[in-house]
Amino acid sequence: MKTDSLTYSFLALRDKLHRSALGFLKNDEDAKDAVQDTFFNLYRDGAVKTDKEARNKLFAVLRNVCIDKLRKPRTLSLDETIINKQDVNIASYEDIEKYEYFLTKGLTEIQRKIYCHVTHDGMEYEDIARALHISVEAVRMNMSRARKKIRDNYKRLEK
Repeated sequence: MKTDSLTYSFLALRDKLHRSALGFLKNDEDAKDAVQDTFFNLYRDGAVKTDKEARNKLFAVLRNVCIDKLRKPRTLSLDETIINKQDVNIASYEDIEKYEYFLTKGLTEIQRKIYCHVTHDGMEYEDIARALHISVEAVRMNMSRARKKIRDNYKRLEK
């Protein structure tokens, strides 16, 4: 079985690639992910013909993958997301109802019904269409218009 240039170069340079990624990312797991992503990106494209070209592209793509990982906002672990309950101001049920009323203000009756079925009842569009005796396309269109109106109301609320 003949190994292609990319795979051969990758196997030979895997440790160097990992150390290079570790220098950028400062995290072993992120560095391993970056090395794996690098190989996958190049292998998927299949644009490597020689060992020298493979080596150069591996390091260039690794650098770009590391830069992308550094630019991407970091996600918090579960432990980091636990917040102090005293810092959280829990809104009352009445406050939530008032807020929802303001956001849904201006919706037509059919849009309001569809919105309630989707958000409160968790119904699928097909079930709503059967319940209201309208087509699924009409449900989608009305829900789309309702979302647009809610977005507009929300923007006004932010100002």
